[in-house]
Amino acid sequence: MRDPKLDQLAQAPVIQVTNVVRDYPRPRTSLLQAAPVVHALRGVSLEVRAGERFGIVGESGCGKSTLLRIIAALDRATSGRVLVEGTDITRLPERRLRFLRENLQLVFQDPMSSLDPRMRVRDIIAEPLVVQGHPASGERVRELLEAVGLSADAGDRYPHQFSGGQRQRISIARALAPRPRILIADEPVSALDVSVRAQVLNLISDLVDELNLTLIFVSHDLSVVKHVCDRVAVMHAGEIVESGYTGDVYAAPRHPYTRRLVSAIPTLHRALAGTTTTDLLKEDPT
Repeated sequence: MRDPKLDQLAQAPVIQVTNVVRDYPRPRTSLLQAAPVVHALRGVSLEVRAGERFGIVGESGCGKSTLLRIIAALDRATSGRVLVEGTDITRLPERRLRFLRENLQLVFQDPMSSLDPRMRVRDIIAEPLVVQGHPASGERVRELLEAVGLSADAGDRYPHQFSGGQRQRISIARALAPRPRILIADEPVSALDVSVRAQVLNLISDLVDELNLTLIFVSHDLSVVKHVCDRVAVMHAGEIVESGYTGDVYAAPRHPYTRRLVSAIPTLHRALAGTTTTDLLKEDPT
């Protein structure tokens, strides 16, 4: 029997990032010195194949959200190339990015800030369809609400009338409305209560399988990525320091920073002692 991993490797990448650099100039503080520059990404390269669940993991400030924004053409690289489904989007003007807006959708970290509080849920979910010129039928909205585990009458309510987990389900429904082929989830459970994180993760995992989506999942928590993703890239200080199949990286990390991430996964003993992940990352890995 053929190994499915070999079939996946034989496919052309759906997303191909090559030597992407992103620098942000900061305001000058001296007339005698050049303006300082923040190097958010330092030559990042990766490939994601169709149907793959690809994780990007790293602590806050490592550049993972900047990378996502560049893949989604919400920001532009200083140098390097980004190909999505074979099209180089690196320098494409917005008017030529309609295919990307339809085929690639995002789920953001904080559902409350990403949902318009003045709109009813049915209009929030239908908004991507309206923007892209597709029919925004009530049947499609009800279908999406059911797919994410919400009742049809939820469409008549406003975001503030839902819990955090329910709001994230609404965000997922909105992202799925235009029937994308690629879903990007940027820390989708980090703002949620621990009690509902597993539910939302399982929902994302089930929908990715059911709809045959390509998933890019970003998190600071390697254990969350291990639960969802097939492969993972570990980012540190704007670079990918290690990548591979998630189980292999989790079981036998090679880079010192990856070992720190694995050792920083909270255990019951540490949690009862009040130790946070931030505290653990500061510990000496030796």
